[in-house]
Amino acid sequence: MQLPKSWACGLTLLSVFSSAMCASHHSCDGSLASLLPANSFLSSSHFPDSRAAYFAKLNRRDGGGGWSPESTDRSPWLQVDLQDRVEVTAVATQGRHGSTDWVSAYMLLYSDTGRVWKQYMLEDSVGRIVGNVNPDSVVYHKLSQPIRTRFLRFVPLEWSPSGRAGLRVAVYGCTYRSYVADFDGRSSLLYRFNQKSMSTVKDVISLRFKSRQAEGVLLHGEGQRGDYITLELHRGRLALHLNLDDSRVRSSSARMVVTLGSLLDDLHWHSVLIERFNKQVNFTLDRHTQHFRTRGDGDSLDVDYELSFGGIPLPGKPGTFIRRNFHGCMENLYYNGVNIIDLAKRRKPQIYSVGNVTFSCSEPQLVAATFQSSSSSFLSLPAPAPVLEGPSVRLQFRTWNPDGLLLTTPLISSQEPSYLILQISSGRLHLTHQTANLKMSEVSAGQRVNDGLWHSVSLNTRGLQIIMTLDNEPASTIQLKKYLEPKDKHYFGGCPTSQNDSSCFNPTMAFQGCTRLIFVNNQPVDLMSVQRGHLGSYSQIQFDLCGIRDRCLYNLCEHGGRCSQTWSSFYCDCTGTGYSGATCHNSVYEASCERYRLAGSSSGYFSIDPDGSGPLDPVQVYCNITENKVWTVVHHNSSDGVRVRGSTLQKPYVAWFNYSASSDQLKALVSLSEHCEQRIAYHCRRSRLFNPWDGTPLSWWVDRSGEKRTYWGGYQPGVQQCSCGLEENCADMNYFCNCDADRMSWENDTGVFSYKEHLPVQEIVVGDTYRLGSEAMYAVGPLQCSGDKFLWNAASFYQEASCLLFPGLPAELSLDVSFYFKTASLSGVFLENMGIQDFFRIELSSPSSVTFSFDVGDGPVVLTVKSPVPLNDRQWHWVRVERNVKDASLHVDQLPLQITEISPDGYLRLQLGSQMFVGGTATKQKGFLGCIRAFNMNGLNFDLEERAKVTPGVSSGCAGHCSTSAGLCHNRGKCIEKSSGYVCDCTNSAYGGPSCTEEVSMSFERGASVTYAFQEPFSVMQNRTAAAPLGSTQYSMSRDTTALSFQTTQSPAMLLTVTTLSQQYVAVILARNGSLQIWYRQHKELSPDVFSPIRSNLADGRLHRVHIQREGKDVFVQVDHENKKYILSYDAAFNSMKSLTLGKVTGSDVIDDEVTYAGSKGFIGCFSSVQYNHIAPLKVALLNRGSSLVSIRGRLLESNCGALADLSTSVSRLDHGEKVGKDNEHHGDNSQPDSAVIGGVVTAVVFSTFCVLAVMSRFLYQHRQAQRTARLQEKEHQRSLEAAYRAEFHLHHPIRDSMQEYYI
Repeated sequence: MQLPKSWACGLTLLSVFSSAMCASHHSCDGSLASLLPANSFLSSSHFPDSRAAYFAKLNRRDGGGGWSPESTDRSPWLQVDLQDRVEVTAVATQGRHGSTDWVSAYMLLYSDTGRVWKQYMLEDSVGRIVGNVNPDSVVYHKLSQPIRTRFLRFVPLEWSPSGRAGLRVAVYGCTYRSYVADFDGRSSLLYRFNQKSMSTVKDVISLRFKSRQAEGVLLHGEGQRGDYITLELHRGRLALHLNLDDSRVRSSSARMVVTLGSLLDDLHWHSVLIERFNKQVNFTLDRHTQHFRTRGDGDSLDVDYELSFGGIPLPGKPGTFIRRNFHGCMENLYYNGVNIIDLAKRRKPQIYSVGNVTFSCSEPQLVAATFQSSSSSFLSLPAPAPVLEGPSVRLQFRTWNPDGLLLTTPLISSQEPSYLILQISSGRLHLTHQTANLKMSEVSAGQRVNDGLWHSVSLNTRGLQIIMTLDNEPASTIQLKKYLEPKDKHYFGGCPTSQNDSSCFNPTMAFQGCTRLIFVNNQPVDLMSVQRGHLGSYSQIQFDLCGIRDRCLYNLCEHGGRCSQTWSSFYCDCTGTGYSGATCHNSVYEASCERYRLAGSSSGYFSIDPDGSGPLDPVQVYCNITENKVWTVVHHNSSDGVRVRGSTLQKPYVAWFNYSASSDQLKALVSLSEHCEQRIAYHCRRSRLFNPWDGTPLSWWVDRSGEKRTYWGGYQPGVQQCSCGLEENCADMNYFCNCDADRMSWENDTGVFSYKEHLPVQEIVVGDTYRLGSEAMYAVGPLQCSGDKFLWNAASFYQEASCLLFPGLPAELSLDVSFYFKTASLSGVFLENMGIQDFFRIELSSPSSVTFSFDVGDGPVVLTVKSPVPLNDRQWHWVRVERNVKDASLHVDQLPLQITEISPDGYLRLQLGSQMFVGGTATKQKGFLGCIRAFNMNGLNFDLEERAKVTPGVSSGCAGHCSTSAGLCHNRGKCIEKSSGYVCDCTNSAYGGPSCTEEVSMSFERGASVTYAFQEPFSVMQNRTAAAPLGSTQYSMSRDTTALSFQTTQSPAMLLTVTTLSQQYVAVILARNGSLQIWYRQHKELSPDVFSPIRSNLADGRLHRVHIQREGKDVFVQVDHENKKYILSYDAAFNSMKSLTLGKVTGSDVIDDEVTYAGSKGFIGCFSSVQYNHIAPLKVALLNRGSSLVSIRGRLLESNCGALADLSTSVSRLDHGEKVGKDNEHHGDNSQPDSAVIGGVVTAVVFSTFCVLAVMSRFLYQHRQAQRTARLQEKEHQRSLEAAYRAEFHLHHPIRDSMQEYYI
């Protein structure tokens, strides 16, 4: 969020002041470990004694030359006690001297007490620190943020491949002065002012805290005028409530709350800084800052009497508090430079202590255990004999996973084995008494216990009852038929993977999370004894550490995607955002109406996204798609004509126009378009546009930037003239506008504005309608734009050492690049950007391979797509790459998408250089020779042509017939360059003919059908290579497009059905009343979604066109010229595709009665131009009669119903036009006798009828002959195409995320 300049300076001054107040005035890099005694070094183990922990000081060579653990040590560590809390700024490591032992990677833990450890994290939450590669070199690691601690623990992760772990260490930093106060949850400190109230315009409050609970007030103050400030913990998050001088803001819904952080009840220190200047606030927690503007009318914070820290005491009732108090420790608490804890410790009169506040931090000995694996973690503990009462277990846990086993207790049974199982299932806690195959009884409790907070659960046995209690909820009880007798062990978290008997049973996945305070039969479990091997057994557990992370704390889902998480990853719900992909990065909409036309769409309302994956939301427009031009139409709120009277220059009439898009969206749309225009119809009577004496504007309009414009209609900006002045045909040649003649008659100065940078019109101002008989009338039309100027923006590279330089774009967390290329070269680099260590590169690595490689710090990642045919064939090929924090992908043409998962615990940010090289590299080697066009990165279009004009070795544009925006091939046809011209490959189109414009139609008789069988399990869209953990929410956007035309008089009827092997299906049917219905069944056990876009009877013998596009849960339906949008119940990908059928359906793939009935009736009539994604089943049936992909039942005839329907429409229009013309002619000649008129009309009608019949007959004959010739040419052409094209009529490869590969 960008700070306004008006107050950024003030906050900067505050920041300088607070930093100066808190900063150390000396260097903090002294050695902290070199003088420590031997007992300050501890380890998990050592072997032999000469390699004990106290030999682990840096550069020490005596003894064994360093520390080494026993080879059997499962969790080795080396611990350093720094004797007191200090500030640590760096560490250094060496291997063991004179050996082959060293640590190549390690984890650094820190703690105030030697218990309750926390892991130090590098940037991007990476916990792995690079160590040594030999025994004696020193590797120095400066901490990204200093840590204040007493104990450090080095945990080896990787070590010498030829030896074992060996370590010598050093610690650097300085002493740290701390003022600490301990609050027990029933106490607070009151800072009382010298006067009745304190009024401040700027405040700086800083403190550090660590909390034992997720709720509690840290700071509160309020005034009688409505001012207040409250800082509190709520559900483990830190919330700041701040209001200035507004007594009206009392309801909780109206109050402003800013929240930071998560999981703050982790018993570790957190730093808080609040800086306020007037209404502007910086709120910082640890390293993250939120900028905001507070509510209220004033600029000062007025607090009466006192500020309270640790709670909100009730006035007049000491020891009584309004809200839950803070329980934990605060450190270095400053309010505007006043050290509150120091004053309290010295018992100064300004401080009043409520309850028991002490000045040393008590440390609870809460040992946690982290269950790391969802498949193999477990903890096995013996069950001590119960004392007095029956068996019992209690513990605390926290997790993000919606499923996991907490406890399995095997029971003594004379029959089949039985168990008592405590598990989390779908976010609820379930206690089950069951055998391996049968649940005998079950109770459940809680909602979303996988919320990351600590929850307490206890199980107690009383007689024939098992009582489960969760947190403070009412207890749940299982009634037993006989007494429960546990065996000698309890299994926590999971079962041993090597267990061959029936002593442990897990009906779900293993628990992944943290536990603590485990009691078995009312006796506490010493987890440290478990770690040392003295008690029970375990696998995949970290002790004395809770490793939970909130992966949704700083939402990495883009464009409003909703983040959900499990223990090891996060997922983005992109539903309703208009975006798709792992992080909701990719727009599901086209960038322009031009691209919808190239996709085969007809006129209608569409959502377009001019900046693609950029920050702007999609906008709904009307696409007026004609054969020669496509217009993008954006409407506003006042399209009707408006009459204006009584306005003066001093009090003008002003009208504002609100468009269906924001100003930024409009700017992006206009910038993308080749041409834009807007029409203003302006009529006037005695209403001038300009003062005739001095030329002062009396009326004007305001452009999109808020600038006043005085030119009217199509003229150049800055010239005060109208269209008639440009055309030199004004009513009075003494003026440049008709209205300036100031006549009593109505005059017209209508014009069309076409200067793009000023459009659209935001306001219109009329100021000269105050005189007698003076008035004006205007109507502002919608904004209309045409063309897509970047779709064919190209550059030709003809020198290998040449490239285009562009400034690097921000791409730390997400990057997408798309472009087209054509070349004859064997290899070459399309794009490269190099950082200091990070990089990314896209290249043609061989004649048939495209490679995408990058490195964010975890090592290079390489993805390669290999084509079965050469890519250096001088034809256009499309490339798209994406890299985000969850995955990386590479897509080339319609070849299978290559995708790889990115480790959730690795580096996230891609740090690139300031220069990006297009068509080459920084070293000027391996440059690209050929053409690149439509280059787009993160939603920004690059103007290659302009940059090529000033770059040697590169020229603007690209030679060839297929390198322009001229409509050579239509309806997804691909333009193929030839030596003497071009041909259109209509393989991917439902149309045929030389230009892919001729409809392919077939007539179906009763019982007929065409079934297209997918060769192999087919996915509409590439899914993740690794499935999400069971129970997690993973949204993989699904996309499919269906288009068909039909003509029938039958209802009910089955038009089209697509089925999968998992009993999913899509069906398009005509119901019994002839209305269109679309059925989506995405899960066999859930009810289908049924949409009825048209309720009128479509079985009327006329041709109807249907276009259905699904984007995840959004379904867009166009029937003829009507457009509608629907939302599915949920998003699911269609996987393992089985078949597509037109007409009669046999078999049991469809389980809904109405669809089954329509399928049994089949279809009688004509189908035309049927397409499902890239599959054109009618074309496959006609051109591949013997193919195993297609089965034909019944009688089908080749038809031209689509062409006939278009012809009949044209003829009806012609007849209508002739009729209107003759009516006008008849009324225009009343002097002729009626008989003559009637005779003339009859003769004309008869003659015109014969003419129409002759024209129609000749057209049908010519069309039939042309169609036959074209089909023969097409078949011949199909045989001449490469084998890969012939083999892919069905195009069974996954379609790409964004349908932007169009051929014209």
